[in-house]
Amino acid sequence: MQFQSPITRRKSRQIMVGDVPVGGDAPISIQSMTNTETTDVLATVDQIQRIQNAGADIVRVSVPSLEAAEAFGEIRKRVTVPLVADIHFDYRIALRVADLGVDCLRINPGNIGREKRIQAVIEKAKDKNIPIRIGVNAGSLEKDLQKKYGEPTPDALVESAMRHVEFLDKYDFQNFKVSVKASDIFMAVAAYRKLATQIEQPLHLGITEAGGLRSGTVKSAVGLGALLMDGIGDTIRISLAADPVEEVKVGWDLLRSLRLRSKGINFIACPSCSRQNFDVIKTMNELETRLEDITTAMDVAVIGCVVNGPGEAKEADLGLAGGQPNLIYIDGEPNSKLANDNLVDDLERLIREKAKSKQAQLDQLIAKA
Repeated sequence: MQFQSPITRRKSRQIMVGDVPVGGDAPISIQSMTNTETTDVLATVDQIQRIQNAGADIVRVSVPSLEAAEAFGEIRKRVTVPLVADIHFDYRIALRVADLGVDCLRINPGNIGREKRIQAVIEKAKDKNIPIRIGVNAGSLEKDLQKKYGEPTPDALVESAMRHVEFLDKYDFQNFKVSVKASDIFMAVAAYRKLATQIEQPLHLGITEAGGLRSGTVKSAVGLGALLMDGIGDTIRISLAADPVEEVKVGWDLLRSLRLRSKGINFIACPSCSRQNFDVIKTMNELETRLEDITTAMDVAVIGCVVNGPGEAKEADLGLAGGQPNLIYIDGEPNSKLANDNLVDDLERLIREKAKSKQAQLDQLIAKA
């Protein structure tokens, strides 16, 4: 059963990245970034489609050269998900991708160069109604701030961000979002908390360079989880040294755990012990792999014994409580019994039936609304 999140989100101004609303009362959007060579159009399109199929709302693409900008234009024609162009140093790249259909420009005004060049990018974004993301990173702070603070600090990150915000204000440009990323959890969390009190624009959350799949997931969950529980954050990216698809999966798991997004199956599963009446770990591994295609929001409990099994199973849309035999609960009520033979096949069938039934009920409610 899906419960409403108790989190009260920070009020922010809503912007549009393509057809995806960011901020305001919009759902927190999930992003990832390609790691292919952008000039390899086929490889980049293929990766974007895999990222989108995993559930990403927005995809960022690095555009380091004018040659890559032309490739970006071709990529834009071949995919449907909103695309953010990640641009540094050369303002002409931003101008070019704006003409080629980019949905958002990720820039750091501090490394674009002279004011006239930044002004040109802002005016182009205004003309095309393209939002900008100010991306501040602890690893690339301006030299004067490095000298002032001695090292990256939360105050240094926020001062850098506000410097860029004031620049956009100067040209009456409010269509932007901001990130203040650091690889240190404490620094990033403190910076975001401070920045959240100073601007009304949406905040893009991330723990940058978080690490590999396991360690990066933990760091991101700790840092972003703390901020999201504070109600801070309008769009997120989990930065992992891993397949970008894994970033999307972790992002969904994080938002589902906080009841901030509902899509697909939220599994409740015990870690297993000698009381288990079936192989919980093997069962869970197979179910997660087989059921990745289900998008209907539902809770499924897989508990190996009778200690916590019935209680958890009763609270789920569908639950399995280990026993002799194992007992299936649907919508809180005992429904049927399953033997260990063909357990995963039988569970998959029941879960798919329940997902189909629940989706039909949701569709009827939507039709009546």
